Amino acid sequence: MDVDHSQYVVVGAGLAGAATAWQLAAAGHEVTIVERGTPADEGGSSHGSARIFRYAYPSEFYTRLVARSRALWSQLEAASAQTLISSTGAVDWGLERDPAALAAVLERVGIEHELLSQEEATARWPQFNFETKVLWHPQAGVIDSERSVEAMVVQAQRNGARLLTDWDLTAVERRGHGYTLRSADGRRIDAERVIVAAGGWLPKLLDLLPLPSAFRAGLPHIEVRQEQAYHFRYRENHRWPTFIHKNLQIQTYGLPGGRDADFQGLKVAEFNGGKLLHSAADQDGVVDAKNRDRVINYVRRHHPGLDPTPYAETTCLFTNTPNEDFVLDRCEGLTILSPCSGHGAKFAPLIGALAAGVASAADATAGRTLVPEPFLTGNTPAGAAR
Repeated sequence: MDVDHSQYVVVGAGLAGAATAWQLAAAGHEVTIVERGTPADEGGSSHGSARIFRYAYPSEFYTRLVARSRALWSQLEAASAQTLISSTGAVDWGLERDPAALAAVLERVGIEHELLSQEEATARWPQFNFETKVLWHPQAGVIDSERSVEAMVVQAQRNGARLLTDWDLTAVERRGHGYTLRSADGRRIDAERVIVAAGGWLPKLLDLLPLPSAFRAGLPHIEVRQEQAYHFRYRENHRWPTFIHKNLQIQTYGLPGGRDADFQGLKVAEFNGGKLLHSAADQDGVVDAKNRDRVINYVRRHHPGLDPTPYAETTCLFTNTPNEDFVLDRCEGLTILSPCSGHGAKFAPLIGALAAGVASAADATAGRTLVPEPFLTGNTPAGAAR
């Protein structure tokens, strides 16, 4: 079989990989994207139409990154002539969410917001039962994840990138100053540099990479969960913001479901409520009955504006590090990228720009200087902590 060649190979065509390929190709590099299925398919974390875009973080570091990312989202929307983030605003509340602290971060960064009393918030959004003060920031919204991936892949291809689908990576070997990648069906690509942006598949793929033991030991544990999400019909025609609610019993999030729910309801899920997997290869797509009951009971208590019987449900992959910081680091010609699908979608264009800079730097040492310190192996944590 003939050997293919590419200056850069990006492994994974989800949000992170597509964004990296877009930025590399736009900078004039020769890029090939290899994807084990198809871009944004259901085997990964980037499928569907509904991901939260928000600025509210307890860490000023992450809120500032969101602001940088939003500018790149606007560039992508302009280039693709479509709206990829729909405006809904967001509410945050709960004893463990600390809306006042979140408001203080938004104040320092200069993001529009209001800190409302329980009574003020209830008057504005009677479809929720609030038990604490509520943070409102109107610039939040919903990302159409699938169309965003498609838009970034298109931009990469317009700048000369190639996309190879059904390319199941089985080996990465050193070859002189570069690497040879092999697929399950015998295809082969020789590459000068490789960027691995495989989401929940990363724990499995790490075993294939020729990484020095010290670098590998410095990587944080990457936790993969099979999460569950449920769609609940709207009882009335309210304007629904996205939300994060965190109390002593449960941490939940919700957002208008978009195409995923035929525009009829709210998507609600428990954060980190799914079972642990070694990698995405172990997902079975089976919804946990106890989790379903827990979320239904939660909706009954806290969301009078929803019919508490889900009309649709699904599983999805969440990938996180213990402190929820991202991983972005380079060893020789290999760049490892894991922007934590537990909260990473909103950062995709920025992470892609950072990864492209790291991968294309003259050497790994120069590349590492471009990365925020919390994302490097053996890092100093910023602690996203949602």
